[in-house]
Amino acid sequence: MKMILKDLTKGTLIENPVLVLALGLCPTLAVSTSAINGLGMGIAATFVLVMSNLIIALIKKLVPGRIRIPIFIVVIATFVTITKLVMAAYTPALSKALGIFIPLIVVNCIILGRAEAFASKHNVIRSLADGIGMGFGFTLTLVLLGAFREILGSGTVFGANVMGSSFQPALLMILPPGAFLSLGLMVAGSRWILEKTGKEG
Repeated sequence: MKMILKDLTKGTLIENPVLVLALGLCPTLAVSTSAINGLGMGIAATFVLVMSNLIIALIKKLVPGRIRIPIFIVVIATFVTITKLVMAAYTPALSKALGIFIPLIVVNCIILGRAEAFASKHNVIRSLADGIGMGFGFTLTLVLLGAFREILGSGTVFGANVMGSSFQPALLMILPPGAFLSLGLMVAGSRWILEKTGKEG
């Protein structure tokens, strides 16, 4: 039970896939122009991560070692396709906003990395916990980054005006340089917290 709890919580900060492991940086920087984009991308990636971890943990003993990576990619691609079709049907605006980055979940380092490093070596319960924990950490990072950039760059968060009509937005924040600057500040903040709490690896 202790290990399952650790798997569920490690992705939030200690092994956060973006802030600590530096995985999935391309979609993180590209889609985090708003909190809603970050939330949508995070939920999509979490669904794929959890489901692919589940299936890979179930079939790992049946998969020959020499072809495990292609099989893992096929499993991941199946759930990405499901995600893409569901989003296109029920949230077309969000699907259009995220664009190519939904199909690119197939080759996201976080998804494939957890499949290879964790799901293929652990049981179903721990693999599910790992997927949920890492997915939550990824989603939380995207939402916080998106909200920070949206507030400073547009004066809104989740589309609601929070800065008032007199606020002068810093358009830099919703442009690529703003993404790098914001992510750098979040990485520095996470390192500071880990150092202060003594949990730095």
